[in-house]
Order: sequence, then C-alpha cells, then structure tokens
Amino acid sequence: MRILIVEDEKPFAYILKKGLEEEGYAVDVAYNGEDGLFMAANEPSDVIILDIMLPGVDGMTILKTIRRAGVKTPVMMLTAMDTLADKVTGLDGGADEYMTKPVLFEELLARIRALLRRASDTKTSVIEIDGLSIDMATHGVKIDGKDVALSAKEYALLEYMALNRNRVLTRISLSEHLYGHDFDLDSNIIDVFINRLRNKLESGSGRRLIHTMRGAGYVLKG
Repeated sequence: MRILIVEDEKPFAYILKKGLEEEGYAVDVAYNGEDGLFMAANEPSDVIILDIMLPGVDGMTILKTIRRAGVKTPVMMLTAMDTLADKVTGLDGGADEYMTKPVLFEELLARIRALLRRASDTKTSVIEIDGLSIDMATHGVKIDGKDVALSAKEYALLEYMALNRNRVLTRISLSEHLYGHDFDLDSNIIDVFINRLRNKLESGSGRRLIHTMRGAGYVLKG
C-alpha cells in the first residue's frame, strides 16, 4: 500500500516515513505545499497524510483543491492545530480523519488501517476470502486455518490485492503501490511475487485465488 506524507518538518516526516516503511508501506514525502498538491492530484496513493501549516500552499487548500478535482483518496489531517473549530473545518473540508500532534504511532497505524478498510468497503481488520485469512493488524496470513509465512513485500502485495479484490490490477499499478517511486518499469518483480504467493497459498489445494488476466494484469477473486 502506498502512502503520501505532506509534511514540512523534515525530522518528523523522516521518522514517520521510516516507521510506515517498517510496517510494509511504500511511502512518498512532499516537504512543501506545491509538491504536496502536485503529488496528491497526480500520483496514485492509498492514503494521504496531510499537515495544515505548510510553506507555499497550506493543507486545507490542498485538500479542497483535490476534492474539487475528484480525487477520492482517503485523507488524514495530521497537524498541531487542535481546536474543535480546526477539526470541524478539516472534516467539513473533505478530510476522512483528523489527528493532532504529538501522535501515538500505534493509533496512527490503526487509523490508517481503518481508512484502507473504509475505502475498500471492508468492515474489520481481518479479510476472509475463500479460506484465506489476512489480519491487517498483525500481518498474519492463514490458509484454511494454517499459518503462512510471507515476506514483507509478499504480504504488502497480497493485502493490496485483497483490499481491491475482484478488480483487475495492472503490473504498473501493483508496482506503484508496492514500491512508490522506486520501481523499474522493465522489471518482472511483480510476476515473481505473484508466483511466490500462488505457491504459498494455492499449492496442493486445487484452489485458485489469484487469476492472470492476459494483457491486463492480475485479480484476486473472492
């Protein structure tokens, strides 16, 4: 899953980025309002974490601009502005979540998971698909009740496909959400990960979860 952080306090942005990457997220960072607006409007993200007090273009302007442009990506305001009026303005302006600094990282992760579930119409942190169980809180994966060991990238790919189940996802889309800017268009890494997931989730069961759509990409059905 890919997260965009728009935050001008570089030490805080760095800590946030490293923490989210350790949780398996691909993370992009914009340190000013102009870059944040461009990236939020033009580059695919699953969640946008947006400060309000930014140099150049402020966070509320970014939020209102992308909402007017039809960008539906879940937005979490993360800011030092903590009055009730600030929160009401942010939520009424199109934010899906509003948190104030300082923030507890575990709570931030839980709220990100809630935004991801909401965007995919998933009601709980555990996704169940035809004997496959994915716990978004613990990153635990089971098939028919048995634990399956996945690497961080394998898990991230599976979670993204599960949250977008029954949707055809192109290799480019999967790469962008798995690696952010750091991916090679000519690489076959997505095909490698798909094969690994099939071997771990489908081998010997006769079950087919991940389907190849010729010339289009992959889809997890269920």
